[in-house]
Amino acid sequence: MFTKSAVASALATMCTLVQAANPLVSNIFTADPAALVDGNRVYLYVGHDEAAPEGKDYLMREWRVLSSCDMKNWTDMGSPLNVKTFKWAKADAWAADVTKRNGKYYFYAPVEHDASKPGKAIGVAVSDKPTGPFVDARGSALITNDMTKETDIPWDDIDPAVFIDKDGQAYLYWGNRVLKYAKLKPNMIELDGPIHTVGIDNFTEAAYLHRHDKTYYLTYSRNFPEETAYATGPSATGPWTFRGKIMDMNKVVKTIHQAVIDFNGKSYIFYHNDKLPTGGEYRRSVAVEELRYNPDGTIAFIPQTAEGPAANPAPGCK
Repeated sequence: MFTKSAVASALATMCTLVQAANPLVSNIFTADPAALVDGNRVYLYVGHDEAAPEGKDYLMREWRVLSSCDMKNWTDMGSPLNVKTFKWAKADAWAADVTKRNGKYYFYAPVEHDASKPGKAIGVAVSDKPTGPFVDARGSALITNDMTKETDIPWDDIDPAVFIDKDGQAYLYWGNRVLKYAKLKPNMIELDGPIHTVGIDNFTEAAYLHRHDKTYYLTYSRNFPEETAYATGPSATGPWTFRGKIMDMNKVVKTIHQAVIDFNGKSYIFYHNDKLPTGGEYRRSVAVEELRYNPDGTIAFIPQTAEGPAANPAPGCK
């Protein structure tokens, strides 16, 4: 029988309070942020960089989730899923995205498919809670490398970004070198129609779609090493007008990978950099800044800071 002290100790181990400045996590390396606002909390999903300091490639086997109700103090809620969640996958918990629909949480995960369909693929996992555990919603990949022929690289089906429009239509954007999108069926685990490609200025990866007032914003990583840029359009499918750079490239890490949310009356952008000791290309760290719009609706340039945004506690924040 568990004592109260034992239960408290277990909870303390599972839910670790992390630091309240940039980078957001200092005890492990984190990358590829995806964020979800649910009620008065933000849930931040990150990949876990596990490469050694001398590592020559990404080593990523799990995703982790943090939560905050004030954008300043974050709690590590553990790992809601990992590569083994998908029995058809063999490696690489890369940059994912998450959304909520009809009381369930859907997690779109790029992984390395097994030898039956080699290359990167995108799976869908589902949970009744934002903190998981998530389970494979299909038992197979939603998107596999053989479904897209625009490039000859095996990693062009990565960085999924899910967006549910005001009319209820869900879209999935993804890609490396070539930006692609497709509609999702209401069940969120099947494509609803063909895959489309999008021509956009020097697109590399990390497409992310959000809406502010009546304008749709498509942020993405541009060039390589990557900087964060964006385009605007009148709908979730464009047409897109390139607007420019909003965050400089990192000094060491070649990637940057953003996610944008609105929370408690303000907007925020998550990204990753190399600011922890021994940080680098395969040992990245997630950070966050406030995102501000100019009077004409353009996004103001966003410098990276060590302080991060000011505390913004939501009503009832605990």
